[in-house]
Amino acid sequence: MTQRTASCSCGALSIATEGEPIKVSACHCVSCQKRTGSAFSVAVFFDEAQTTPAGTASQYVRLGDSGQPVEFNFCPTCASTVFWRPAFRPGWIGVAIGCFDDRGLRPTQAVYEHERLDWAAISIEGRA
Repeated sequence: MTQRTASCSCGALSIATEGEPIKVSACHCVSCQKRTGSAFSVAVFFDEAQTTPAGTASQYVRLGDSGQPVEFNFCPTCASTVFWRPAFRPGWIGVAIGCFDDRGLRPTQAVYEHERLDWAAISIEGRA
């Protein structure tokens, strides 16, 4: 079974995953742009039972478009957001793709493309 580790910039917060992700989603929404300081966010979603967090995390909670909370877990030292729990997907954890040591993961879908910055283009696995 495939095992991967994702960690923050300073290494104090990490999450180990086992098995394959449910999906890998690139999000172009303005909230993700502001959270990451980038053009989009890419979440690698796993069943929570496939994950083991380690270290101390601080949390930031905001309401998603579903009206339900999303709990972001970030390192209190370096402020990297490593993983999050969306209440509208009970039992799922999203892990920031850039925090993984495994550089072979790729988005399988894109969402909120109507909020995509004009210059931001990404390749989605399976799209022609």
